[in-house]
Amino acid sequence: MTATAKRGETLEERVLGFIREHCPPAPGSRLLVAVSGGPDSVCLLHILTRLREALGIELHAAHLDHQLRGAESESDAQYVASLTQSLGIPLTMKSRQVRAYRARKGISLEEAAREVRYDFLAQTAKAVGAVEVAVGHTRDDNIETILMHLIRGSGLRGLQGLRPRTEWPAASGLTIIRPLLSISREETQGYCREHGLSPRLDSSNLSLSPLRNRIRLKLMPRLKDYNPRIAEALLRTARLAADDTAFLEAAGEHAWKETARLKEGVIILDKERLLELTPALKRQVLRKTLGKLSGSLKDIEARHIEAMMNALNKPAGRSLNLPDGLAMTIEYDRYLVGKGPLTLAPPPLETELPLNIPGETRLPGWQVSASVTGPQPAEDADDLSACFDLDKTGERLSVRKRRPGDRFQPLGMSQPKRLNRFMIDEKVPRRLRERVPVVCSPEQIVWVVGSRIDDRVKVTGETRRVLRITFEKV
Repeated sequence: MTATAKRGETLEERVLGFIREHCPPAPGSRLLVAVSGGPDSVCLLHILTRLREALGIELHAAHLDHQLRGAESESDAQYVASLTQSLGIPLTMKSRQVRAYRARKGISLEEAAREVRYDFLAQTAKAVGAVEVAVGHTRDDNIETILMHLIRGSGLRGLQGLRPRTEWPAASGLTIIRPLLSISREETQGYCREHGLSPRLDSSNLSLSPLRNRIRLKLMPRLKDYNPRIAEALLRTARLAADDTAFLEAAGEHAWKETARLKEGVIILDKERLLELTPALKRQVLRKTLGKLSGSLKDIEARHIEAMMNALNKPAGRSLNLPDGLAMTIEYDRYLVGKGPLTLAPPPLETELPLNIPGETRLPGWQVSASVTGPQPAEDADDLSACFDLDKTGERLSVRKRRPGDRFQPLGMSQPKRLNRFMIDEKVPRRLRERVPVVCSPEQIVWVVGSRIDDRVKVTGETRRVLRITFEKV
């Protein structure tokens, strides 16, 4: 996206070229135009009115009174009504109590106004049969958005800034288009003067309370002292970020299909496959997981993804709370992401069941394999595999759930320990403790599956026969 005009090209021609390249509406469709009454939206409506035949579209305007500025807001509404009437454009006008909405949601006034406004636009678009809404965001709005995301640490996606076409996450099927993204705020004001338009000026734009206003009025002038072409630099960064993000999203889609599956409303991520990915692809898989469960990425920030990244190597049993009521739980060989308590672990073993040594054993929720080898170095084991000295364990092994009073001597310890205390120290959630399989011999516990074996049955240099047991969820 560039703001550079070809010699002799009018503003209308530039906007038409931008629309055709970046956000063309379907011929014969109805386009809803958001009109606040300010210079940008007035310029947008006036230009689209003149371009509607070239684009082959119908227009419908929408104006929302946020009821934040008293008589000034009422005057804005009157101006928009008069403007649309003079242009012959039908108008839907409503008012909403933004302050009340803010109080209910506990969010900033700026965010509340934005959510209420886009909800109104989505409802109006549906009512008038429009699938796209045109908003008057300019090149300057884009630059301010990039800086806002940078300040908040939004990551690579945030550095893209505003896109010419985006899906509105709160309304399925609604698309937002931004025909003025290559046009500066100064140019929209000049266009209004040239065509005898008298747009309204929003006095709240002078307040230093909203972050966007502080960026516009304070930060940008200071940045220009360091780089007079800071705007071009930021837009160039946004273009590069958009290209890189598109590549990563395509690769992330493939990685997600190889790593994730949906079961009972919970997304299951294969631990081994996810950990093999590069950090960039891990983030893509995690972000896509949250997006699929939430329906959008609206409330997902870079810090949430980083919290999930940091949790990947945490011990089994740990969990992480996420936005929109989501949670992530770490299991031995997988990660679970979903809403509410995640209970996809195999059910508790209600009876003690014998293992085939060697051989295969099918248990409720588990497939267990056991093999015996000679005195050779033990293979690397993971959370669901372990090696033992068979002469110490014996061949009469069974599997059960924990029992009151269970004790064992965790590998590396010199004294036995109560199993309940061990699970607490290992931070195994209470709801999962009954589901942890316990491998036993007639004399003792030999393995708490997913955690540690008993130190007294470990493989040593004197071991003659090595027993390897592997659990696999089914």
